[in-house]
Amino acid sequence: MRIGIIGAGNIGGNLTRRLTALGHDVSAANSRGPHTLTDLAEETGATPVHAGDAARGAEVVVVTIPLKAVPDLPSGLFDEAAEGVAVIDTNNYYPRQRDGRIAAIEDEGLTESRWIERQLGHPVVKAFNGTYAQDILDRHRPAGAPDRLAVPVAGDDEAAKRKVRALIEELGFDTVDAGGIDDSWRQQPDTPVYGLRAGTEEVTKALAEASPTRTPDFRG
Repeated sequence: MRIGIIGAGNIGGNLTRRLTALGHDVSAANSRGPHTLTDLAEETGATPVHAGDAARGAEVVVVTIPLKAVPDLPSGLFDEAAEGVAVIDTNNYYPRQRDGRIAAIEDEGLTESRWIERQLGHPVVKAFNGTYAQDILDRHRPAGAPDRLAVPVAGDDEAAKRKVRALIEELGFDTVDAGGIDDSWRQQPDTPVYGLRAGTEEVTKALAEASPTRTPDFRG
């Protein structure tokens, strides 16, 4: 499968490592340009590209950059993507630590991923936002393993969600359907499932116990 990854930090870098190891054709981009991705490309065989080219021909695109940087991505980002491209949003809103206050999230009550959809002009599937980056490399397990971790996945496009869930399961993790994008607050920072290393049953329970009220540390 052809996959574009926009963002080469901890999550993006480790997804690049695992997906190329599984035989996928990965294009990787960051904000500093392809010349800064030489080491990652040599390590993994991924193709370094500009962000505007990362989605070209891709069936899946991962957007894993600081939330505040999403509006700066090139327009028409998905114009040359494969038909039915699934876009994975791994991002979190950190108003005090990084992103500043975003009125549409704070005042209108948009979920982080609904806000990101507006910026991208394309539906997204929220996944990996509460996953430890190192676990992508170290904690993958075969299907049925008793210590296999589960990842919550939220999205409105059921076909895209199925594609993303299948890819996550190929990476070595179970998945839990966390509902639509308007339900994705259940996996935002400081909820019970955020950062939870657990299997399907515990992740499902944690999603059900979430509160839509943002804690003070995660309000602008």
